[in-house]
Amino acid sequence: MSHARISPLNPYAAKPERRPDGFTTHRMKPAGWLARHGDTPAHRVRPLRVWLHPDHGRRLLGLGERYELVWATTWGAEANTFIAPVLGLPELAVVDLPARCDDRPDGTFWKTRHLVAHAAGRAFAWVDDELGPPDRDFVAAHHDGPALLLRVDPRLGLGEVDFAALTAFARG
Repeated sequence: MSHARISPLNPYAAKPERRPDGFTTHRMKPAGWLARHGDTPAHRVRPLRVWLHPDHGRRLLGLGERYELVWATTWGAEANTFIAPVLGLPELAVVDLPARCDDRPDGTFWKTRHLVAHAAGRAFAWVDDELGPPDRDFVAAHHDGPALLLRVDPRLGLGEVDFAALTAFARG
């Protein structure tokens, strides 16, 4: 992992002195964060600041039978180690993503093809902060089932409007 974000759960782009309401601060040292610091001993690496909302786990689990929650993050399985316990989530399946790479020449986000393959024609909702029109176009052209691509503002993190959209999509 070379990317130390857990968006949209972590509103990493908020100003450091402006933590969004309801979020709490956590200091973490996932392997990818340590790797970014080369040969520096782990005890000398300053932890990554992560803001998480303690209610998000309950809210995500509250989506109930409508969704099978999975991690689709550069944190990989470490999301289960560092993030899930803070949010009160059980261990979740992890989508097998390759190492982060540059976005594709067609403008799609580097995760897009892998998430469409993982969905395998099933209805799916993808919540991320880097979604755009090329991703929507790709999903429409290459995915036979319903799909919700929900872009979350990385300065705000997952919010009420996002949970409403997830609930509405599941009911539809």
